[in-house]
Formats: sequence, C-alpha cells, structure tokens
Amino acid sequence: MYKTILITGATDGIGFATAKMLVAAGHHLLLHGRSDKKLLETKQKLLTDNPDVQLDTYLADLSDLKRVNSFADEVLTKHQHLDVLINNAGVLKSENPITQDGLDIRFVVNCIAPYLLTKKLRPILTESSRVINLSSAAQAPLDFAALVGDKRALNDMDVYAQSKVAITSWSRTLGLESPPEAAVIAVNPGSLLASNMVKQGFGIAGSDINIGAEILKRAALSDEFASASGQYYDNDSQQFAKPHSNAVDATVAQRLIEAMDKIIAELV
Repeated sequence: MYKTILITGATDGIGFATAKMLVAAGHHLLLHGRSDKKLLETKQKLLTDNPDVQLDTYLADLSDLKRVNSFADEVLTKHQHLDVLINNAGVLKSENPITQDGLDIRFVVNCIAPYLLTKKLRPILTESSRVINLSSAAQAPLDFAALVGDKRALNDMDVYAQSKVAITSWSRTLGLESPPEAAVIAVNPGSLLASNMVKQGFGIAGSDINIGAEILKRAALSDEFASASGQYYDNDSQQFAKPHSNAVDATVAQRLIEAMDKIIAELV
C-alpha cells in the first residue's frame, strides 16, 4: 500500500537518498527544500527513473518559524492525510548562526521547526501515522539559556549536540502521550555518514549515505517500528537504545516544551 510521506531537507544528503528509495517503491512524496533550483532538480532526478510517481514540492526556510508555520498550512490545504513525516532537515555550521529572531539556527532548524511542523500537521496525522525525527549519536545536556537565545558562546558541535538531545526529548514526550496522535520516533541514522554536514563539520567523506536512508525507510514503513512510539533507535548499534540521560529526564522535557511553546507563541 502506497504511503503519503513528507521529507524535510529532501534535496541532498540522507533526505535525498531516502527519497530515492521511497520513490522507487511507489510512494507519494512531499519534498521540502529551501532552494527553488534544488527542489526542481531533485524532482526531475526522481521522475527520470519513476515517471508515474506523485511528487509535490514545498519551499521553506526552516530557520524562520513564521515560514515553517505557513509551510504547514500549505500542506494542510493540499492534503487530508499524511502517513509519514520525516523531520530530516538539519544544520551544523552556518555563516549566520543567529537567526533574524535572535535564536541559534541549530536549535531552530534541528529542534523547534520540526516540533512546530509536527504539532501543526496533527490534524492530518492518525494513530497509524509515524513521525520520524533525526537524532544523532552526538548528544549533550541542554543549556536553556542557549535555547532561548540568551547565550551565544556555544561552539558548533556543542549546540548541535544539544539540539539533538532536545529533539530526542520532545520525541519521547509526544510519542508517549496516551493515546498518541501518531507514533513519534527519534532515530540516529548513523555516525559520520557521507552528508554535506559531515564534510563541512569534520572534513571527511564519510560512510555510505544509504546506511542512513535504509534505516529511515525502515522506520517509516516496517512493522518493527509500528509500536516504537517514544523510543530512540541507534543505527550505530542497530537497535533501540537509551539516548543521553538528559533526553529521558521528564523535568527537562517539560521545561523544553514550555520554552518552545513560548518561542512559537511569540514569533508565529
């Protein structure tokens, strides 16, 4: 049975590799990117080998929460049901790490934007739907002053690791709601894969990007993830595992969600 699947950051890296696998299987994809040119090129590449597949494209800069909100509205207008949301888009380094709203771009793109998108798309998600959130083996205790923009001293890897603890934390909280509106699962797709982020951050080619794409495809479609809501899958160890202790701390999770809700209420 073909699924309707939204992938953020679908124009390169793990997102594009995952899109190729899912298109080849005949699924209807909603492709997100932040470049009109790259979105068009991605759509054309995918249609070359799969001319009959359904593809929709959505342009949005996820560092702008107002645009994330309108992006979600566009999806809601065009679609009555979404089977899978893959919150894949992420950033490690940026020439302009502070957004126009005074927040660190890593927290916004890697954590707050996918939270807003997930919450906004709830009307078209069901108990059989899945939200797959990109986590990482790089996780570090959350600094709330940095999250809300009151602190600027973090280096790239520190803030990236904190943003991944944060998305893992809220994935767990939303995923364990009773009843969950959709299964929410955090996934570390694999360390040091051959993405632009790894090349940019570590100066290495990285491992086969398809390692990450394969696990995202499995998380989106396979029965083994059907009852995994609220869990964290570590593809390095190839099993469901315990994330950083900060990601399973209920007090941290509550404070995080309150902080994100406040940021969204003020900016959107």
